[in-house]
Amino acid sequence: MPEIRRGSLGGNPIANQKSKIANSIMPIEIEKKYRLTKTQRRAIERRMRDLSIVPRELEHEENTLYRGGRLDFGGCALRLRRVNGRSILTFKRRLPSRSPIKHQEEHEVALNDADGMDRILRSLNFLPALVYEKRRTRWQVGKAKVVIDELPFGLFMEIEASVREIKRVEKILKAESLPAVMETYPTLTAKFGKKRKGIIEARFGSRTKAVKKG
Repeated sequence: MPEIRRGSLGGNPIANQKSKIANSIMPIEIEKKYRLTKTQRRAIERRMRDLSIVPRELEHEENTLYRGGRLDFGGCALRLRRVNGRSILTFKRRLPSRSPIKHQEEHEVALNDADGMDRILRSLNFLPALVYEKRRTRWQVGKAKVVIDELPFGLFMEIEASVREIKRVEKILKAESLPAVMETYPTLTAKFGKKRKGIIEARFGSRTKAVKKG
C-alpha cells in the first residue's frame, strides 16, 4: 500500500497551491481602544439602547499573562483567560503601526481545564508575570464587535472590525472624539498594578492606582 502523507493533496498542483495560500494567511485582529469616563460610558450605552441593541451577558474575567522564551523579547503575548466558567489560551503578536487602529496576529484555543494548562505552561518555564481582572459587556453593532471594559485602573471601549467598519461605527456611537489608547491592558497593568510575590496584579478591591482622566 502506498504511503499517504498527512495533508497531502496528491498530484493536483492547483489544489496544492491553494492549500499553501490558505495556510499562509494569518488570523489578524483589527481593533481600536478608547478611554471612557463614567459619563461617556452612560452616553454610549444610551445610544445602544436607542438603536435597540441589547448587550450580552456581563463577563467576569481573570487574565494571566506569561513570561519566558520568545515572550521575554516583547511584541507578543501569551494569555490564559478564565471567564464565566470558560477558559481560553491566546497568543498575540502586535504588527508594527503608528495608527490608533491596531493590527495583531491572534491565535486562540478553547480549554476545558485552565488549571491544567497553567501547570503545563509552568512546566515549560512559562511563568505568570501579570494578572488583571476585567468586567466586560459586549454588543454587536453592524459587523463590528463593541465592548465596554471596566478594569481596576479605568473604563475603556473597544471596537473590533475592519478599518472601514470601525470608522462607520464610531460615527454611529458619536465616538470620533474619544481619546484613543495605544497601550494594551497588560502594559497598563504593569504601569498601574501592584506587585505580589513577583507577579504584577490589577484586581478589583485592591489598591491599584487609577488611570488619570485626560
